[in-house]
Amino acid sequence: MSEERSLNFIEEIIEADLAAGKNDGRVLTRFPPEPNGYLHIGHAKSICLNFGLAQRYGGKTNLRFDDTNPVKEDVEYVDSIKEDVKWLGFDWAEELYASDYFDKLYDLAVELIKQNLAYVDDSTAEEIAVQKGTPTEPGIANEFRSRSVEENLVLFADMKAGKYPDGAKVLRAKVDLAAPNMQLRDPLMYRIKHAHHHRTGDAWCIYPMYDFAHGQSDAIEEITHSICTVEFIPHRPLYEWFIERLQLFPSKQYEFARLNLNYTVMSKRKLLQLVEDGHVDGWDDPRMPTISGLRRRGYTPASIREFCERIGVAKRENMIDVGLLEFCIREDLNKTAWRRMAVLDPVKLVITNYEEGKTELFHGENNPEAEGGDGSRAFNFGREIWIEREDFMEVPAKKYFRLSIGGMVRLKNAYIVKGESVVKAADGNITEIHCTYIPESQSGNDTSGINVKGTIHWVSVEHGKTAEVRLYDRLFQVEDPSSEDGDFKDYINPNSLQVLPAAYIEADLANAKIGTPVQFMRKGYFTLDKTSTADKLVFNRTVTLKDGWVKK
Repeated sequence: MSEERSLNFIEEIIEADLAAGKNDGRVLTRFPPEPNGYLHIGHAKSICLNFGLAQRYGGKTNLRFDDTNPVKEDVEYVDSIKEDVKWLGFDWAEELYASDYFDKLYDLAVELIKQNLAYVDDSTAEEIAVQKGTPTEPGIANEFRSRSVEENLVLFADMKAGKYPDGAKVLRAKVDLAAPNMQLRDPLMYRIKHAHHHRTGDAWCIYPMYDFAHGQSDAIEEITHSICTVEFIPHRPLYEWFIERLQLFPSKQYEFARLNLNYTVMSKRKLLQLVEDGHVDGWDDPRMPTISGLRRRGYTPASIREFCERIGVAKRENMIDVGLLEFCIREDLNKTAWRRMAVLDPVKLVITNYEEGKTELFHGENNPEAEGGDGSRAFNFGREIWIEREDFMEVPAKKYFRLSIGGMVRLKNAYIVKGESVVKAADGNITEIHCTYIPESQSGNDTSGINVKGTIHWVSVEHGKTAEVRLYDRLFQVEDPSSEDGDFKDYINPNSLQVLPAAYIEADLANAKIGTPVQFMRKGYFTLDKTSTADKLVFNRTVTLKDGWVKK
């Protein structure tokens, strides 16, 4: 954003720390994704915040994968996360993994046992849940809480050695079973999982829980500002409890409101349902809120960074209108996307007084919004062209300024034409429109003296190319599908994808490249899909030129 803005509360904290000389003037943040799914627009906010803060204050950001649950993790997710962060325009100082610290974390757990602040518990998950009590009733100590330090050390070593099956034992921190904060009621630190890990293989069969691994990893890396979302506020006392008892670097946790976007869902579990149930075409379906989906749809890194800047950083959660995200991509593409003509719902227009076999070469600006027009391109004009079916009315409505019988309209960068007659099929559907052109009305050299109010786009029948065009819209019909009655999938928008198998495009678009945006004039912004081939071009609509949902 060009205008100046006030500091957000995290920037105020960092500036106060720097002024006080804390952390030797360092700023080191981290982005700690779990490699168990694809990143979405909510993660983009966290990425922009963590990397943006480091950039602003001359610091660094680590990319640390929280790979403590081998059952759900995969190298595929690791690679996609790295691709997404780089695509957004950020570079990390170090690529790290919680698994890098498995030996150190184990030693720290042993240290807590030696301090009589951790114990091995043989209870089942259900029994532990009951023993923890309720928010209004304190927890109950079981027989395992009083185990000796020596016994706990032996049992924990046996857990590590693989002597017990999954679920047989856990390691718990001995904090306070009567604490008002349920997170402090002897939380789990380690569980047994005989599962292959994507980095450590079968070296471990016990894995640390998030609340233990996360804070200690921060401390090991000497993270100065550990930034997470507000649902982790109740976890902060435990974060500090571990660090204080283990006398580690005093990393500090700060919480901000996560991003909630309307007309979609952000839960990994729900996104996975959409993929597995076949409602979308994978994690990078252009209707998905994933970064890979937004990229495939044609969103740019600059537009997403601008969106994250505009929504700001706050402590209170709220619902952000997806219209703001769409505004940001329109603003970006208006300045950068080349203009091309494409006819999505074609009907043939025959210019009866234009010489058969004749071809003219016309020129048009690539982008009139760019300085100097960003160059120009040439395209062919002939006797037969395609126009949009909606750009012709046999009997025009009031204030209809496009083509009609007896009415005139300008063909973009070409001539003025006048509607004369139509050819209809047996069902009454118009198959051809016949018109005449005004030879003296050529764009840029018009001596006809005729003024028309409408201009329409077109594509040469002889020279144009054919493409499949996919018109994407919002995935859900309601603003917050997760809050509606019943299954959230019941509210999927049945019109979220419309496939046009045979649209006609300027010949120049046959050379389009994936990742390069284009404006189909009067229709919207589009991008070439990854499934395109030389024989079959496929374009995805990124966004319409105007917000059509406002009227709806």
